[in-house]
Amino acid sequence: MCRAAVFALLMAVASEVFALNGALADGGLAGIMPAAPSAAVGAEPLAPPAPGSPTALVRPFYEQFGLELDPAQRGNFIDPAKKVLDDAEALEKSGQGECLDPNMALDNAAADKAQIAASLKTLESVDGDQAKVVVAFIEDSQPHRLEWKLRKVAGAWKIANLLSVTGEWELSQYQCE
Repeated sequence: MCRAAVFALLMAVASEVFALNGALADGGLAGIMPAAPSAAVGAEPLAPPAPGSPTALVRPFYEQFGLELDPAQRGNFIDPAKKVLDDAEALEKSGQGECLDPNMALDNAAADKAQIAASLKTLESVDGDQAKVVVAFIEDSQPHRLEWKLRKVAGAWKIANLLSVTGEWELSQYQCE
């Protein structure tokens, strides 16, 4: 490996360490943003999350776009998020229109799976029966950061809310009536 490649690799690692340290210093969740997608071929995919973890519940939303609006996924949600999703579904079925963007998990960004996968980062924080999973990615040169808020119900993690830090919206604030 040439010196320039080694230097670039070390800088990338240092950048991740500083980003993570900054995130931890800010309470464990703030400040994490992915580096711009690298041009390296065969970039390593994210490590699989621990089974049953909050991240394991959130990760599929970045593997299958639009999953959050799938009624079959409703069992993964609790109020207030579940109520908004149920109301949005009822509104759509009534023929009166749509209330929610079909790609909320992507912060309403275009769904370029390759770009998102290349830059996707997650950070999980658990405090008793509550958890947050921060998801950060870059799509079309624009950084996006979302926070998934979860609660443990009957021993299983459920999504209670989703908010976009970059887009300044929160699922629980939608009025789908």
